[in-house]
Order: sequence, then C-alpha cells, then structure tokens
Amino acid sequence: MVMSPDLDRAVVLGDEEAARGHLARICFKTGPPALVGVELEWTVHDAADPARPVDRERLREALGRHSPVTLDPTSPADELRRGGAVTVEPGGQVEISATPRSSVAALILATEADVAELRARLDAAGLVLGRSGIDPWRLPRPVVETPRYQAMRCAFDRRGPAGRAMMYSTAGLQVCLDAGEPDHVAQRWAAAHAVGPPLLAAFATADRHAGRRTGWASARMATWLAVDPARTRPVWSPERADEDPVAAWTGYALAAPLLCVRGDGPDWTAPPGVTFADWLAGALPRPPTTDDLEYHLSTLFPPVRPRGYLELRYLDTQPGPEWTVPLAVLAALFADPATTRDALAAAGPVADRWRAAARCGLAERPLATAAAALFDLALTALPRLDLPVGIHDETQRAIRRHRAAAERGHR
Repeated sequence: MVMSPDLDRAVVLGDEEAARGHLARICFKTGPPALVGVELEWTVHDAADPARPVDRERLREALGRHSPVTLDPTSPADELRRGGAVTVEPGGQVEISATPRSSVAALILATEADVAELRARLDAAGLVLGRSGIDPWRLPRPVVETPRYQAMRCAFDRRGPAGRAMMYSTAGLQVCLDAGEPDHVAQRWAAAHAVGPPLLAAFATADRHAGRRTGWASARMATWLAVDPARTRPVWSPERADEDPVAAWTGYALAAPLLCVRGDGPDWTAPPGVTFADWLAGALPRPPTTDDLEYHLSTLFPPVRPRGYLELRYLDTQPGPEWTVPLAVLAALFADPATTRDALAAAGPVADRWRAAARCGLAERPLATAAAALFDLALTALPRLDLPVGIHDETQRAIRRHRAAAERGHR
C-alpha cells in the first residue's frame, strides 16, 4: 500500500521554478547506456474456464509470500528468485518488474526464470497467464481496491468507460532504456516515440475483449488513448520535434490534472481539473512537496515516460515467451547512435500515427513499411547485443517472421 507523504522529510516546493528544477534533476539521468529493463504484465485466468472471474483471495493464495502488500498487507512481498518484483494491478493483472541488467542476454535469462517461477505458482492454483494486451473474455471488474485506485476510477469515470477498461482489463509490455549521453538524449527521446506506432502495429495482440472482436488491432492502446489525453497523449510529436526533452516533460507534468491527493484517510479524490501547476499556485490547503510531485509523475501514462531512464509503454503483452522479441528489437535499435538515428528516420513519416496503429495495425501501409524498415535495422544491429548463439538465432528467426508479416501488410 502506498502510504501518505511524510511531510517532515519531504521538501516543500515554493513555486513552479522549484518544481521545474526538481523535475530536471530526476527525470533524465544521462551517461553511457549501461542497463536495460523490462516489465511484463498479464491478465490472469482460470485454467479450465478463462471467462471465470479470479478473485483477490485466490490470487493472494497463489502468489503466497510474493503477494504485494496491496493484495495482502501482511505479506513480506518477497522478490522472485532472480530478483523480479511482483505487483498486482487493479483488475488482478499480475506484473513482474525485472531487475535491470547490463546485457539483454542476462535480462532475458533472469526474467525467463522468474516467469517460470510465477507460472508454476499460478499453475498450482489452477491459474494461467493471459496471452494478449486486453482481457479477451471478461468485462472490466475491480479485484484490488486502494485509495489510489478508487480515486483513479472516480477521475476516469468523468470521461467515460475507457478508464475502467484500462484499469481492469489491459496488460502491457514495457521496455526500459537508459536516457543516454547528454549529446544523444534528444535523439533517443525522439526515436523512442517515433518507433512507437510502427512497433505497436507490428506487435499488436489485443483485438478481442469481453468475448467479442473490438475492431482494433490493439484495443489496449485504444483505451489508453481515450482515458485522459492530458496524461496519456505522447509528450513528443513531429510538430514539436525541436523542443528540449526536459522542457517538454516538465510542461506536460505540471499541466496534467491531479489524479489523486494522498492523505491519512481512505478518500484521495482530487478536485476536478486542478493541475499540479494549480497546486503550486495555492489551489489546495497545503503546498505540494517534492514527494507529491514524484507521486504525481506516477499518475501520468504517456507512451514514453522519463523516469531517469526512458520507459517505453506502448507495446501489448505478447503470447508466451514472445516478449523477448520486441525487447531485442528495441535494444538493437538503441544499441548505437547511428542505428538510433536511422530508426528515427525510418519511423519519422508515421511517428504521429498512434491511433491508426492501434486501429489498423499492419493493415495501414505506411506503418507496415516503417515496421519492415525497423526490423531490417534490428537484424543488422542484433550482433551488437552479444546474445548467446541459441538466443541470437531464435531471436533472429522471430524478427524475420515479424518482418515478413510487415511485408505482407505493406503489399
């Protein structure tokens, strides 16, 4: 459970300049790219009847000592054997946040071991992990309730049903990359966004929800885009390509409405329409702190979110072990500045086509063309990842399959 802020230790933000300075210090930590991380999220289903609801108690028993405290306040919340942390989302989705590693191979091997451990626990309880980015069988329903989640639901309900679908039914794959050297941050920031639409299209898995076809290649991304544009739209766009990444993110964060305001009681509902900039200007009874600002950042969900590193949030959950393929593709595209530059150029013509990617996938010809070009770049750069021969060959074959699918879409 997220506790209310410790106002004795947090630093009060006196004005917007102080907030901007704090954001600049924490959101883009530069240096030679050294680590890569991944976060894997799945819906969870009854093995015999995937449409059957899975309740909180059944999940708690299955996860045991790995249960997060939001699910079981008495749990030790132990990491998995290879260091992955387990969390449970509001609809009962289970997530592994892998420990970042210095190589893609080490990350894959460690995370595969943690996934196997999680699957074994769930299997013993008659549960299985989902294989797509949105629940194909069940309507949205809450499983975990906290003051944060209740406040989120209240805020999202003002705009329509997309918020509940996002909270209770979606599952994503997040890849985490270092921001890079100071001279390369802007290029990596732009490329992380630009390759999003074609890779979203290429790896879309979320066309069915609640027992029916949705008409979207990625209904997961469709719900995210519809939740609240002030907190889910991309920060970077081709029209604002020259904007400094720190300035762009700072402006985005301060202009976003508060999703919740933490307190000692169960009601964290935020006043409608009050932004963090409004809070700095005196809109709430107490001034915000650095802790409040950092918590506010955790309520912003753009496709690329800077957290010191770059968190790429736009991919659907992949079936079974296929999560390693988009991880390797992105790691290869960002393996060196020249490849990243070429990826930005290849994806540039479709860099703003998020909705088309979610709706049409590779049926949108320009997206398919860009995806094929990115897969070619990834295949060329793949040896730079120094993968063991078996993993390298398997990954190479998988990328070629996806490249062939993009080529078919192109035609």
